[in-house]
Amino acid sequence: MAAFVANDALVKYASADLPTTQIIFIRGLFAVALLCALAVHLGAWRPAPGVDPSQVGWRALGRADVRIRALLDAVSTFLYLWSLAFLPLGDATAINMATPVFITLYAMLALGERVSLGRWVAIALGFVGVMLVVQPTGAGFKPEAWLCLGATLLHVARDVFTRRIPQGVPSVLITLATALGVTVLAVGLGALQTWPPVSAKQLATLAGASAFLCVGHYGLVMAMRQGEMSVVAPFRYVGLMFALGLGYAVWGEWPNNWAWAGIGLLVGAGLYILHGQRRPAHPELEPDHE
Repeated sequence: MAAFVANDALVKYASADLPTTQIIFIRGLFAVALLCALAVHLGAWRPAPGVDPSQVGWRALGRADVRIRALLDAVSTFLYLWSLAFLPLGDATAINMATPVFITLYAMLALGERVSLGRWVAIALGFVGVMLVVQPTGAGFKPEAWLCLGATLLHVARDVFTRRIPQGVPSVLITLATALGVTVLAVGLGALQTWPPVSAKQLATLAGASAFLCVGHYGLVMAMRQGEMSVVAPFRYVGLMFALGLGYAVWGEWPNNWAWAGIGLLVGAGLYILHGQRRPAHPELEPDHE
């Protein structure tokens, strides 16, 4: 989570001079190069004895489940980074903290999981918390907050889908597929824009962002595949502290009183939901042990 916030901060810094599509494209090129090198180092391109060849190398990148996850991540990345160019870092991260609340809603609506009265209250309070951070009316409202909320919903879909990918597919290749998907999408959207020249300082900034992004994504994929979702998810809130600290130190951003109230409700609701859900009740949310 610290790596993700560091990446967000560097991208937000670069967005003052470069369009979002160009930032994502350049960062994506660096990320793809780093992940290809890591995949070679980990031996992810060659099947080990007894491993299904479709789960390694280029064939793994062509799997439908890997490509769908990459698409979900690519679209959510664009929505989130577009919103990040206009929102305080802490507010954008706080909206992303609604993930556990939306995961519970998914389990209820899509999987038919029973939801207790306490969880209903937590879901309602979490929704109120999101609205307080988004502030759809009033002086604190920024329309881009809705883009950030859409990205959060896609992050939920991505995390749930990650658990459907067989364990035999190396995590580094899943991460690489995401980086490729985001980079290709940036090229398509960037064709509608004029990209300005890039300085050496901007390249260094985006190279650093890509390194943090690779660390964050690889760690997230490993955690979501090997750990229980209800154990892993609370660590998202650590990122909020990093985001608030960096936002204040670099840009002088500080949430208003309503946003602080919303952050408190989000964190409280999410932790309550996760405390009562130590293990997922449905196999669709269980780690895939093969």
